[in-house]
Amino acid sequence: MNQSYFYLKMKEHKLKVPYTGKERRVRILLPKDYEKDTDRSYPVVYFHDGQNVFNSKESFIGHSWKIIPAIKRNPDISRMIVVAIDNDGMGRMNEYAAWKFQESPIPEQQFGGKGVEYAEFVMEVVKPFINHKTGWFDGMMTTGCSMGAYHALNFFLQHPDVFTKVIALSGVYDARFFVGDYYNDDAIYQNSPVDYIWNQNDGWFIDRYRQAEIVLCTGLGAWEQDGLPSFYKLKEAFDQKQIPAWFAEWGHDVAHDWEWWRKQMLYFLGNLYL
Repeated sequence: MNQSYFYLKMKEHKLKVPYTGKERRVRILLPKDYEKDTDRSYPVVYFHDGQNVFNSKESFIGHSWKIIPAIKRNPDISRMIVVAIDNDGMGRMNEYAAWKFQESPIPEQQFGGKGVEYAEFVMEVVKPFINHKTGWFDGMMTTGCSMGAYHALNFFLQHPDVFTKVIALSGVYDARFFVGDYYNDDAIYQNSPVDYIWNQNDGWFIDRYRQAEIVLCTGLGAWEQDGLPSFYKLKEAFDQKQIPAWFAEWGHDVAHDWEWWRKQMLYFLGNLYL
């Protein structure tokens, strides 16, 4: 077989993060024959935790999406451009949460609080750069698992004109899980999907939600219980607001674990119209 069949081109870029002043690696995986099919447009899919996208050896938790072999072995998945935005390593939880965590694993060191700045980095730095590099200006997809699922859904709900598809796996979508009662702190409220969705009555947003492809998935097995209350509360809100969405519950053997997230991601990518 022609070995070029297996070749997917990856480009690595360094973009400056305004709130740290440091450069952040952003990688773009291009579909097969991307540079030959100049008349074709490809959908763009954003992954957070970029170290976890391609190679388990560089993943900070030892597991990854292994997205390249997944794409190669599953021809039913539409050809797409994958954007992988690295996290900040030890500072990951600082920028993945808009709130300060009540408890810190390191005494006298506060975690969280940079979530809004991270979102601005993605929207104001990464997105224009990707638009320019790929020529894709239509709606994009955002996805993630666990804390990345929270981010994916929050990005979609706040920017449904930019992200028109979302796959969120095993997320916790209620800020109270992390900070307790936040006493009407608006910055936290605006980043707690299970809260603000109930008061989102703006027709501009609701119309775009209804036109989008939305997938939320949870297992019912080990370590998934923390996310179930907000999963069901979001489903209730979406049903009341007549927002079509795929709320998928997988079995009691399905744990909060990479083995299952890889299976779920392949399944949903194969069933969405990209």
